Amino acid sequence: MRTLRWAFFSLLFILSLFIAAPEKGQAPAKPSDTLPFQLKRVGPDIWAAIDDAKGDAGANAGFVIGDAGVAVIDTFENEAAAKAMLSEIHRLTRLPVKFVVNTHYHLDHVAGNPVFSQEGAVIVAHQNVPAWIHSENLKFFGDKIKPEEKAIVQNLLGPSVVYEKSVTLYLGSRRVDVRYFEGHTGGDSVVLIPDAGVVFCGDLFWRKTLPNLIDATLSAWIPTLSQLASLPGGTASDSPIQSERVFVPGHGDVGNAADVLEFQEYLKYLQKTVQKALDEGKKGDELVNFVLPELTKTYGTWDFFKYFSLSNILDTAAELQGLKRVPPRQQK
Repeated sequence: MRTLRWAFFSLLFILSLFIAAPEKGQAPAKPSDTLPFQLKRVGPDIWAAIDDAKGDAGANAGFVIGDAGVAVIDTFENEAAAKAMLSEIHRLTRLPVKFVVNTHYHLDHVAGNPVFSQEGAVIVAHQNVPAWIHSENLKFFGDKIKPEEKAIVQNLLGPSVVYEKSVTLYLGSRRVDVRYFEGHTGGDSVVLIPDAGVVFCGDLFWRKTLPNLIDATLSAWIPTLSQLASLPGGTASDSPIQSERVFVPGHGDVGNAADVLEFQEYLKYLQKTVQKALDEGKKGDELVNFVLPELTKTYGTWDFFKYFSLSNILDTAAELQGLKRVPPRQQK
């Protein structure tokens, strides 16, 4: 089951390994049409890199330009996509990349770390990420993992700086807040740019997209989404989005608070429907056959539905029954 649920992502990841600047403030050249992502300006000197329809980047990422450097949020599923983003950064500014924030340990968000580390960037993540990046990522290749796949995981570059609850980074006068939230993996970071009201959510938010729940705890994730949706907007007087927040998901297009709450409604509906099936004594195929048609009615058009609908049901049932495994937390 776990082999199937991540076959889509791991295949793209393996294949991608073989694929093989003006001053800030000046008008940039037109982005290349061959980028593995769509670059979107989501705030003043803040850019989201949204994975293309083919999944060439594997996930979303982004970057923030301050007056003394750049912070990158996530580095995609492969180094080719990370190099493309680095080129886009160089196209927009000559300032150095000072920080990379990994929103969590999953390989589709961290595989490009070496590209930025070689540029001198410090990689930052929650304290649970260093151990998990080289252990928990193994499961995405299934029970019959090959030696070369193990090598991929072993060679992933982890963070050099970790935090427990929150950390603030400065790009000169520009502030970037990194905060820990529960739900998706137990080691998730949300990146907020307070002066612009922009929130990079990592995989705590999937816009109109079914999520991967392999490490998830819905009982924590659902209230987390209420907190995210209520985060304050921009504070800078010259911000064009001062009164509205922008939420960049780990997968799917850029959204707003209503989109975050819509995703929360999916998790609530999934939890409620699976619980109803369990209360009626259903299990196995009978449980899936009860829940899947209900999910399909409302969410069948969402991205990744055919990849994650079955595992979403089974993972939720396991959690509700107290049988779900989640990655072990870092001991203090």
